[in-house]
Amino acid sequence: MGCITIKRRTEVKKEEIRPLLDSSEESLLAKYNDQARSVQSVEATVDLVPSTGSTYSGVIEEYHDVTGFILAQRPATVRIIGQAPVVAKNIFDMVSDGKEFRIYIPSKNAFLVGPTTLTRPSNKPIENLRPNHIVEALFWPQLTPLKDVLFEQFDFEAGRYYILTLLRELDGGKLEIARNVWYDRANLTVSRVQTYGAAGMLDSDIGYSDWEAAGTTPAAGSAPGAAQISYPRDIKIWRPQDDYKLEIHILKLTLNEPIAADRFVLEQPDGTDLVHVGEETAGTQR
Repeated sequence: MGCITIKRRTEVKKEEIRPLLDSSEESLLAKYNDQARSVQSVEATVDLVPSTGSTYSGVIEEYHDVTGFILAQRPATVRIIGQAPVVAKNIFDMVSDGKEFRIYIPSKNAFLVGPTTLTRPSNKPIENLRPNHIVEALFWPQLTPLKDVLFEQFDFEAGRYYILTLLRELDGGKLEIARNVWYDRANLTVSRVQTYGAAGMLDSDIGYSDWEAAGTTPAAGSAPGAAQISYPRDIKIWRPQDDYKLEIHILKLTLNEPIAADRFVLEQPDGTDLVHVGEETAGTQR
C-alpha cells in the first residue's frame, strides 16, 4: 500500500507593514513641548474603567465602567464626575486645585478633603485615585532641553519606538531617572509616558493611543493656516504604588474653550460626613 500524504494549508493574513519614521532627540523633544503648550483646557465626556489589585497580591478586583465627565484647566484645576449607567446617578464627584482635593461619594454619605500630595495608602486601592493623577495624564509639563537626556531606539514584537529618558540631578551631582517618553516610530506620536519618584521608583505609567485631530492651538485660533492639535482618545493610567489602573476612553472632546471658575466649585452637601483624609486615627481609617 502506498503512503498517503496529507497536506494542510493555512492562509496567514499578512500584517500591514508600516514604514518606520526617523527623528532625532531635538525634534522629538520639540514635538513633545509643542503638544504640551497646545492643550490649555479639556472638557470631555468619557468612559472610565477602573481596576485594582496586582498579580503580586493575587487579587484582581474589577469595577464596572462608568460614564464620566472631565473638566480640566491648566495648570492643575480639574473636576471629574462619575455616573452609574442608565440612571445617570453620580457615583463620585471630585475636584482639585492642585493643592487640595475634595471628593463627594453619595453612597457613603462622605465628603473627603485632603492635600494632593497625600500618599496614605487605602486598603481599598480604588480609594487611592486622586484628581491630580488624571491631571498628570491630561496635561504634560514642558521639558527644558538639557544635557541630561538619553536617546534610545527600542525594538520588540509589539512595535518600534524611540525613547527619551530625562534625568534629574540630585544634591552632590548624582543623577536619577525622572521620566521616560515613548514615541511610536510608525507615526511619531507619544504612546507612553513613565514618571519616577525617588530612588527610581515608578510612580505612573500612562499609555496613549487613538490620536485624532482635535482643533487648533489657542494662540492660532481659527486663523488661516492655524496649527492643528491632535489628542489621544484612549488613555490608560497605571499607578503601581497606589495599586490601581484607570482607563479613560474619550467619547466627546472639546479643547481650549474657556471654563467658568464656578464649575470647579464643590461644596460639602448638608448632612454628609466630613473626612479629613490623612488625619483619621488608626481606628477610623477608611
